[in-house]
Amino acid sequence: MKTIRKALALVLALCIVLSLAACTTGSKDPDPTKAPDPTKAPDPSQSEPVNEPTGNDLTANLTLATYPVGKMTDETVVKGLIADFNAVYPNVKIELVYLDYTNGDQTVNGMIEANNAPDLIFEGPERLVANWGAKGYLVDLKDLLPAGTYDVTAGSCTNAAGAMYELPVCQTAHCMGINKDLFTQAGAMQYINEDTHTWKSTSDFLKAVEAVAAIHPNVGVVFCGGQGGDQGNRALVTNMYGGQYTNSDFTRYTANCAENVQALQALVDVNGIEFDPGIVGGDEINLFCNGTLAMATCWNVGAAKSDTQGKTASFEIFPMAFPTESGDPSLQGGIWGFGIFDNGDAAKVEAAKAFVKFMTEDEAQYKKIVEATGYWATRDVSGLYAGTEDEALMTEYGKLVPFMGPYYQITLGWPEARTAWWNALQRIGNGGDVQTELDAFVAEANAAAEAAEAG
Repeated sequence: MKTIRKALALVLALCIVLSLAACTTGSKDPDPTKAPDPTKAPDPSQSEPVNEPTGNDLTANLTLATYPVGKMTDETVVKGLIADFNAVYPNVKIELVYLDYTNGDQTVNGMIEANNAPDLIFEGPERLVANWGAKGYLVDLKDLLPAGTYDVTAGSCTNAAGAMYELPVCQTAHCMGINKDLFTQAGAMQYINEDTHTWKSTSDFLKAVEAVAAIHPNVGVVFCGGQGGDQGNRALVTNMYGGQYTNSDFTRYTANCAENVQALQALVDVNGIEFDPGIVGGDEINLFCNGTLAMATCWNVGAAKSDTQGKTASFEIFPMAFPTESGDPSLQGGIWGFGIFDNGDAAKVEAAKAFVKFMTEDEAQYKKIVEATGYWATRDVSGLYAGTEDEALMTEYGKLVPFMGPYYQITLGWPEARTAWWNALQRIGNGGDVQTELDAFVAEANAAAEAAEAG
């Protein structure tokens, strides 16, 4: 028996050896002294794993300057957005500079002059496209534009040469606000289409002002103490009789047209509206919210949601489009987004672009920053503001967004034109001839546009 068991063991051992030999036939280990055959594709099983770039590979110290667009100067909110970014890009440190509309431009200009411009900035096209972009300070961002961005919005952030100096994030329609309690008491709601938030006509708007003035002398103002909030008085003037502020390709100023002369003369003549050289848009909002004025031309959903403005009013604020004879209002749009300064450091530009892409490409993160601004998205996104405390208000004010008109604030010479505009309004308010003062405005603004065009 022992002999048989030994024989069987030898047979079994031989079978195992032969099986192993068969399994390894044609798959010899490569000769480590022999160079690989360059004509053959590499064996993936023999390749080293490729390390994909990650957030850890990006290192930079950036400065983000942001204007007060919604909660974009609220430190808790902005640092929360940065924390989201740093969870993926931990080695990109971002220092914050909070700006306001009183001296923010001077702050940024001072930083530029000191060769210390912010790497990232959050604002609108009139500053990013028509000012700092036109001066060659900003990076073209068209390669970062997310698919589905509205054409009119993207076009408003792009100059005539096709360079996109602002990556749009959010938008709104600037509008009027009226004290509905006073208008109802005066019988003036009859002049309004309440379902569409529009005036039945310009003549009905003037009738409404006269009706409210009979019970509340201070109906409204044409504020002209500076440029703050001037989207309101521009839209009021150009809408009333279908006037224009610039030509259609945004190269020259045309505000001295007959329609605007008629509008300004009507505002001079109507009882209840005064030209006030001592206030700007923010002051008008405060006077409206505390009940001194019965309407505001510098209004939007952001003011309506403000804890120090719309939420403090003791009356119902009803948002309105600007009055027109045609029934087709053209509202001034607000568009805000990111610009990137070219500070001569490619690594910083790369990191800044990564930040912009992070905030705008992924829908969940994009919704988060849009909701931080308190406005509407620049492309279709699902469920924006759904279930939030602002849902009803955003639905109501959202009825005005389709009335947004051309974004002419990218016309060259814009900073100088804004100053020339409120100076012209002051002269008109002091008794100056409307046509003469608008002609002077156009001459000054177009001189600035020509100078900017010449370089």
